[in-house]
Amino acid sequence: MATLYTQQSSNTRKTWLLMAMFLAIVIVLGWLISSYYNNQTILYIAIVFSLVMNFASYWWSDKIVLSISGARLATHDDNLELYHLVENLSITAGLPMPKIYLINDLAPNAFATGRDKKHAVIAVTTGLLSMLNKNELEGVVAHELSHIGNRDILLQSAVVVLVGLIAILSDMFIRSRFIFGGSRDDNKAGGLLAIVGVIFIVLSPIIATLIQLAISRQREFLADSSGALLTRYPEGLAGALEKIGTYNQPLQKASNAMAHLYISNPFGPQKMKGLAKLFLTHPPIEERVMKLRNLIP
Repeated sequence: MATLYTQQSSNTRKTWLLMAMFLAIVIVLGWLISSYYNNQTILYIAIVFSLVMNFASYWWSDKIVLSISGARLATHDDNLELYHLVENLSITAGLPMPKIYLINDLAPNAFATGRDKKHAVIAVTTGLLSMLNKNELEGVVAHELSHIGNRDILLQSAVVVLVGLIAILSDMFIRSRFIFGGSRDDNKAGGLLAIVGVIFIVLSPIIATLIQLAISRQREFLADSSGALLTRYPEGLAGALEKIGTYNQPLQKASNAMAHLYISNPFGPQKMKGLAKLFLTHPPIEERVMKLRNLIP
């Protein structure tokens, strides 16, 4: 019988497989462009640029996210119950106490950010605090602590940077090709490479975005499972997700750039089926609740 532990292992393997696919796209994209122009320097520049961007996102992504969301630092006296709840679950999880931020918004939601567990942040909306009971709030906090413990925030930041890099490289190549003309290599092999390269480069931003969304969904399933293991009460998180799913108004400062960080879609629940589900930043709440309730030993 499948358990929360096997679900966690499965999602971890799937996530790293998707990350490998992402890196493969970057390498192939750089190689095609460098081969097209017969200049290996382009490949090296692309790799170095991606490393630099990842470094920048590692150090400053949390500050950017908190600024975009309009969150403010909460003190011990702002909400005693929330503070002690986060403190107790952090001890249980073996994690340092993260900073707590509040977002003044009626929409129930939460996210975690920070470059590592020693510099972690959990942000919750005032709407979430007013809607959930203690067990449900514990489920949400455990979910966000799981993101911290699993280093999901760092992984998601790297993915966002890679998506942007792929889009930039593709756009630069297409623009330069129209401005400066085709490849100087007029033989058949060079022509075939040009055709394959253009097709791949046009499609790569779409592929990259789909991989980004898939990774986000896998990390949500993993954090759900890990959070349920932490509280030993999956029904708490399941009930919280059901309540969150009934609220159909977006966050006041909802942003596409950080939509994947929230526990639920900040633009409100989206009902999609079939292939349309590929374009969701989060798994459908119904699926998450079902997994939480069905994967109990």
